[in-house]
Amino acid sequence: MTEKSDAHYRIDNLDKSILMALMENARTPYAELAKRFAVSPGTIHVRVEKMKQAGIIEGTHVQVNAKKLGYDVCCFIGIILKSARDYPVALAKLEQLTEVVEAYYTTGHYNVFIKIMTRSIDELQQVLVNKIQVIDEIQSTETLISLQQPINKDVTP
Repeated sequence: MTEKSDAHYRIDNLDKSILMALMENARTPYAELAKRFAVSPGTIHVRVEKMKQAGIIEGTHVQVNAKKLGYDVCCFIGIILKSARDYPVALAKLEQLTEVVEAYYTTGHYNVFIKIMTRSIDELQQVLVNKIQVIDEIQSTETLISLQQPINKDVTP
């Protein structure tokens, strides 16, 4: 498959079914998926490989429970940069912080929106004061503490 055709790969109902099954349990054997969808294991393998080549499937990962690992505080921080040109440098500095688990370049009031996980409010304060607010490219921040995460799901293929 050429790179151009990979970019235009369109998934069908079988691909959607495969994706949904793998999103539920990425360790499901291809043979089991083949039986479930009445196709050969080779068909499953080919479809998965095509979706990987097209960038639809980017990989698999282990999902960990942050609270069970002691990370009790989840918060979101809206960041206003001093200048739009500061974005690459600020992002590189934020990426170095282990507490930053997600970052988004956004429109609206904030230039960057990040998600951080800490073990306590005290640790959150230390991260804010000693790691984030000392980044020269950052003009100001606003912190929103998450009380719970009632919805957590992937997109439906």
